[in-house]
Amino acid sequence: MSAVLVIDKTIKSFCIDVLRTPFNAWSPEEVLSYFQSRKGITYFAVADEAEIVREKIDNILANRFSFNEETYTLPELNWLVNPSTDIEWSIMLHKFYYAVGLGIAFKETGDHRYAEKWIELTSSWIATMPVDFLSSDVTGRRIQNWVFAHYYFVTECPTESVTPEFYVQFLTSIHQQTSYLCQHLTPARNHRTLELYTIFLVAVVFPELKDSEYWLQFATDELLKNMQTDLLDDGVHCELSTDYHHIVLRNFLAVRRLAAMNNIQLPKQMDDSIKKALEFSVYVHKPDGTIPSLSDGDTGNFLSLLKQGYDLYGCEEMLYVATQGNQGIAPAYRSKAFPSGGYFILRSGWGEDVDAYQDERYLAFDCGALGAGNHGHLDLLSFEMAAYGQSLIVDPGRYTYDESGEINWRVLFRGTSYHNTVMVDGKNQTCYEFHKEKFKIKGSQPDYELKAFVSRPGFDYLHGIARSNEYPVVHERKIVFVNGEYWVICDVLRADDAHNYDLLFHLAASAQGKVSLDSDQHCFSVNAPHLVMAQPVYKSATVSEEGGYISPTYGVKHEAPVIKFTQQGAECCFYTVIYPYKNERPTLTVSSIPVFKNHETCKPYAASCLVIISETEDHVYRDMVFVANEPGEFKVEHYAINSPIFFQREDEQGQLLAQFDYASLDTSETIKYPQGN
Repeated sequence: MSAVLVIDKTIKSFCIDVLRTPFNAWSPEEVLSYFQSRKGITYFAVADEAEIVREKIDNILANRFSFNEETYTLPELNWLVNPSTDIEWSIMLHKFYYAVGLGIAFKETGDHRYAEKWIELTSSWIATMPVDFLSSDVTGRRIQNWVFAHYYFVTECPTESVTPEFYVQFLTSIHQQTSYLCQHLTPARNHRTLELYTIFLVAVVFPELKDSEYWLQFATDELLKNMQTDLLDDGVHCELSTDYHHIVLRNFLAVRRLAAMNNIQLPKQMDDSIKKALEFSVYVHKPDGTIPSLSDGDTGNFLSLLKQGYDLYGCEEMLYVATQGNQGIAPAYRSKAFPSGGYFILRSGWGEDVDAYQDERYLAFDCGALGAGNHGHLDLLSFEMAAYGQSLIVDPGRYTYDESGEINWRVLFRGTSYHNTVMVDGKNQTCYEFHKEKFKIKGSQPDYELKAFVSRPGFDYLHGIARSNEYPVVHERKIVFVNGEYWVICDVLRADDAHNYDLLFHLAASAQGKVSLDSDQHCFSVNAPHLVMAQPVYKSATVSEEGGYISPTYGVKHEAPVIKFTQQGAECCFYTVIYPYKNERPTLTVSSIPVFKNHETCKPYAASCLVIISETEDHVYRDMVFVANEPGEFKVEHYAINSPIFFQREDEQGQLLAQFDYASLDTSETIKYPQGN
């Protein structure tokens, strides 16, 4: 209450300072009455679903705050004190997501306690905090959430709890913080996008503020530059995080929607950039409607953004994915390459030929750079796989940015061992070491090369290469997607001297305690819910189940099994069959048959041929998958093969059902990309 009284002594001058003519001559009562009843300005509130849960909002009435799975009661709130060791907890407190939750609760219940708590917390922050506390992106997010709370407490459901004195205090702080933001923008990337959207939002919602016209033009100009620098040619955000891509896209869409609602013209180039970013969203969403959490970020559902894209641009493909096949038109491509971002998506279909849209099979492959900023994970040639509505082999996520405690979880989740790729000699792909106050990526990231991406009916093929600067080993990964049913993953490691190679597969938390390992002299088998994995046995090879974690959201981790195949040697290879299923587990037999070159038996790292016999209630198939890792002509059974990939399928009577020869494919559909680093 004291904060309001102090402000009240000079209330008139504050009005004059922040409002343009004629509003700067009005009394506080007239200003509040005007904003509570004005027409012509249209905007919307955006809520963070995790932060507006009613139980959490009701706890805030008693100053009990829960962020990132940590809860603290703060009877006398001191904004400068962080009760947690994680700075992100304090950041969440200062971002005011709960202000929107208080507004929603007030609209739904009419209980004035929610309005009074919003006023109390907002007044307290204004009275005690400098505008430059924490980073500019925190300022931007706080302003947004204050504007969204304003939507409920002033625009939608005007309440007498909002006094003229408080309202002028509120407008004054909004003006002060926005002015500060204009002068202290983050130089680039997702934080800058957020901050520019904030400036645009304030300019649209409060055109009565004296600097609003300048803010609107400034934000529009800078947002266009921001899009052009941060979105790559294929629409992927430059930080190469699937989560941050969608956070940025959400901000761009909010700007576009605000402009459309208020008849504000934006440059056409903005629409072109947003459409490209939406296209990546269309393809990267898994059949269950969530995204993989590649690099820093959480998994989550961003289908609402595709619905917004449809509303803005009328794209039927966006509507189809947003509604999971219930409306619109299926995307033109089944699988899709995003070479600038380094992401390649393999999909069995779009729900046209299965019982449910969610039943399709999906794989996202990473063959690209670490990304701009500091969000990249050490995960080159890693992938995530989903099928039949389940995420089965997953990227574990980020878990935390906090590096305190006995275990540095930040370093662990970011490192190579927490990804579905090959770890060499227990090392990360990139030097990641302690520097001054925290761990940082030091030195050069790996060189990468996407050799081929092919997508044809019944056959998809990827070939990527990684060359780390941390060890003298070249890792090649080839992925064959067989008839939209299962994958064969070939990993070849080449070096002059012997090394230890660990091939890692992180399973979903739903597999915890439900994995069994079997082996004989010919094959390793792994059985998990909705998943069978098999691998021919080579000399020195072992398989084990290790303990691990996955993190679907920040601050949350669940135990999850890790399957580890290990070999030692100079040149080694792993051929892994990954076979998902919906209900009944198939009987799967995998064996390796001899491959000859120049009348000599080939080493497995030179070429290999798997015979995969799958038996279900509906069929018995004998598939032959041949992979060559060096050029030349090979002999397999009665076949002469001069191709890096060869596949054929026979039924149990030996009748040929399908055959694909990589060398005979139309080379115009074989896309090769240059080496990057």
